[in-house]
Amino acid sequence: MPLMEALEKMRHGRLVPFDVPGHKHGKGNPQLTEFLGERCLSVDVNSMKPLDNLCHPTSVIKEAEELAAEAFGAAYAFFMVGGTTSAVQAMILASVQRGEEIILPRNVHQSVINALVLCGATPVYINPQMDKKLGIALGMSVDEVKTTMEAHPRAKAILVNNPTYYGICSDIKQITRIAHEKGLRVLADEAHGTHFYFGKDMPLSAMAAGADLAAVSMHKSGGSLTQSALLLCGGGVNPNDVRKIINLTQTTSGSYLLLSSLDISRRNLALWGMETFEKVKKFAGYAREEINAIGDYYAYANDLINGNSVFDFDTTKLSVNTLGLGLAGIEVYDLLRDEYDIQIEFGDLGNILAYISVGDKNKNIERLISALGEIRRIYKKESKAALDLAYITPTVVISPQEAFYGEKVSLPLAECEGRVCAEFVMCYPPGIPLLAPGERMNTQNIAYIQYAKEKGCVLTGPESMDISRLNVWKGEENG
Repeated sequence: MPLMEALEKMRHGRLVPFDVPGHKHGKGNPQLTEFLGERCLSVDVNSMKPLDNLCHPTSVIKEAEELAAEAFGAAYAFFMVGGTTSAVQAMILASVQRGEEIILPRNVHQSVINALVLCGATPVYINPQMDKKLGIALGMSVDEVKTTMEAHPRAKAILVNNPTYYGICSDIKQITRIAHEKGLRVLADEAHGTHFYFGKDMPLSAMAAGADLAAVSMHKSGGSLTQSALLLCGGGVNPNDVRKIINLTQTTSGSYLLLSSLDISRRNLALWGMETFEKVKKFAGYAREEINAIGDYYAYANDLINGNSVFDFDTTKLSVNTLGLGLAGIEVYDLLRDEYDIQIEFGDLGNILAYISVGDKNKNIERLISALGEIRRIYKKESKAALDLAYITPTVVISPQEAFYGEKVSLPLAECEGRVCAEFVMCYPPGIPLLAPGERMNTQNIAYIQYAKEKGCVLTGPESMDISRLNVWKGEENG
């Protein structure tokens, strides 16, 4: 752990700090030191020669990144301190530019479309198939990928969710092969797939599939601190070009707390990852079996695999459909938190996701199962016809950049039908936009947003905090 070891050496020395940060190893902020601890504050330091520099690493950070690349089977790895958001944006900015096309599934994270706002590229969406019973988008089928590539021969890259928020995987190996044959760069959003690199009998990782770049959220299932991530490069990518792109937006004052957590967590995964994720799979499998035995819930996994739009499934994910109870997922999410002091990852209109990791214990799993059983007994409602949760195919009129930066007008939500959206509307988590800049709105979009508001989903993105109005592109008014 070269980076952690260098920090330990510095901490035990007699270094007198006349540099930033101003708390000077915690001595200047006793309340913060009491809250976080002296050991933590003593290594919250700035770049210096013995600790290397994140923007231009030549020693301990470089060595730590090389060890990460080896552990993940990549040609190169970059430590990222702006979350997987910054890694996703860097790999897109390094692959496409203004006026070029990138092929995407529409159920991408907002960071993907934010990157298009920055670079000016235009999205070409592959319409994912839907599981109408669950109300979730599935993966990209290989046939749809082929058809889209043939229809858009000028596309420069394709992005794959590996896996989706719910645990669904596309056939990334076949998609990568087809894309490379046509000269496209393959990018993977692996925010929820760190464990694919270390677990036994897991879905295929992006680097093993031959992808060019992958954004990996180490803090989710990898155990590092929140906001720390990796950007992995395949052998066909020039790492120097990628570093230049990263340095356009990443801070020049990288947190050594985040960086050292990546170093430590990488070592833990390399040594004990397989054992760790076997335990996680057993927890999730047991919970699925018990929750399905309660009745009315549907905890799904490998039973969804069809070899096409669901090529594989991440069985560490505990995704549960709640509509059989007559309750939206967000309603069960709220009940678990407010009535049972259980904080799960998210709830949408039809599902909940409980994130299970090595940090869990048997008693925690049992408490979740018990709470879900009690919620069914106390709060179950007669199932009524819910809003059709089918995926709404967006019509892209102009690029996200043109809509985002163009002249706008604010309209009441009910009056937005037919207009081009100029901002994001999304449920967070998971941060997948219901609407993105440049997309034309229809009655289904508006009804979905209103339904999500009624059910208590946390909607973010618009300038209007209560989502009563939306900014729309004014360009059409001007002809």
